[in-house]
Amino acid sequence: MPTSLPPELYYLSNFRTALAWISERSADLLSDEERAFIAQFAALAWPAQALLVRMVMRQGSHFRASKLQYAEISDIHAAARALIQCGWLSDQALLEPSEIAALLRKDELLAQLPLADRRAAQKKTALLEQLLALALPAQPFAAWCPTLDDRLYSLQVGELCDRLRLLFFGNLSQDWSEFVLADLGIYRYEPVAISPESRGFRCREDVEQYLYLREQRLRFEAGEPIEELLGSLLGFASDNPYLQSRHARLLFRIAQQLEKQDETQRALAVYQRCAHGEARWRQIRVLEKLGRHSEAHALAQALSAAPHNDEETQRLERALTRLQRKLGLPVGKRQPAHGECRMELVLERPQHGSVEFAVRDYLHSELAPAHYVENTLLCSLFGLLCWEAIFAPLPGAFFHPFHTGPVDLYSAEFYPRRQALFDACLGRLDSPDWQTQIRQRYRDKYATQSPFVFWNLLSEELLEQALACIPAAHLRACFERLLRDLRANRAGMPDLIQFYPAERRYRLIEVKGPGDRLQDNQKRWLAFAAEHGIPVEVCYVSWAEA
Repeated sequence: MPTSLPPELYYLSNFRTALAWISERSADLLSDEERAFIAQFAALAWPAQALLVRMVMRQGSHFRASKLQYAEISDIHAAARALIQCGWLSDQALLEPSEIAALLRKDELLAQLPLADRRAAQKKTALLEQLLALALPAQPFAAWCPTLDDRLYSLQVGELCDRLRLLFFGNLSQDWSEFVLADLGIYRYEPVAISPESRGFRCREDVEQYLYLREQRLRFEAGEPIEELLGSLLGFASDNPYLQSRHARLLFRIAQQLEKQDETQRALAVYQRCAHGEARWRQIRVLEKLGRHSEAHALAQALSAAPHNDEETQRLERALTRLQRKLGLPVGKRQPAHGECRMELVLERPQHGSVEFAVRDYLHSELAPAHYVENTLLCSLFGLLCWEAIFAPLPGAFFHPFHTGPVDLYSAEFYPRRQALFDACLGRLDSPDWQTQIRQRYRDKYATQSPFVFWNLLSEELLEQALACIPAAHLRACFERLLRDLRANRAGMPDLIQFYPAERRYRLIEVKGPGDRLQDNQKRWLAFAAEHGIPVEVCYVSWAEA
């Protein structure tokens, strides 16, 4: 077997690389079956390896030989025989009627299957209905189609290869195409030093628990009865924060579904067992639905003593006011809302495009350029300034070469683990050349994947205008707010930004079309902007009468 392969076998080279990576870094996590597969795969001739990888990378598990035509694999059947001997392919797999129908063209269905009505004008769905009505047993491809000059090869190790993919990526959302996209230069990834100890799973039980949670999620999404899922899910326990987070998200979704089904008491019980960040205040809403206002009030008071974030603070303030009124208690004084700086425009209704673009085009001029940026500009500037803190090679943050950002990005520990690094990055804003440093990072990292930098929207022109017009103090305030709650605070930023380069100033503009109102996260950003002297206006648009 050649150690290096020609370019057309790039996919096989990538698969070998992944197996070597797994063997080196996760050998103790492998099952006996997975370990035997890796060893046996290495001993195969490369054409058999290549065919297997081609099939693993395709959708489904059943493949007609006539559809497995690859120029680099001269003899598909010889390669398949080697894989059949390993038990990794089968040419005798039993096919249900729906499976054989999916593999055949309409004319083949009419010619090969025992249908009473063979009119060619029928749709394929009608032919399938006929076939299903016959209630025929499962049988091999050759038995279904005895006169068809073709063979079927069925992949037997798809789940095993999925587990190997899980060990490499730490998730099943990414697939082997990541290698290809990187090789072609479609995606660029930040090179991070990954230690042998840094990996997605610490023990085999973590792997099995990930697969268990995924199976339960798929069952839930398929509409299986919730009572059949909840028993074991409520008993789930793991000391892995990543798995704890996945478990909490699934329980939260189940509780939400129970609410929608008006199973309020059961929803409350699940919320009470759920560690998801939003489950706390959802308990208050459910208690209100159940008429248990005293309990809801007591819980709101308790949570108000230590709210998780600004969003929860806002929700708890409203809940306390609402519940105090219902219970006849004195209503505490709420902080007055900041009076918004309001702008009103009457515009011609655009034929195409959104109201935000209509306002942008109306305000834009050569001396005062306006851009639609929403959440992208400030996040991008943050990502550029704090690049090395975001991509710091901390244990468990990165464990393969295709991460767009650290695994713990939205965990409670993300900022505390990197606080000194972020402090150093934000400290650059005090230096006279902070704009030069961001420009250099923009050039050095252009088009490299990042969880914050929107390369498709951050043009050099927009970057230069922002660096010239936004004061460092405003950026520092925005970035510090981002770090307090990355998931929540990266949303809700104003739609537009308008620069006044001659005066080295700017303004942010939130656009509201007819009947539109400010959302909660937008109100929080407006209040924050007012507190820090950041210029922001809310533009209310009405359409000119025809």
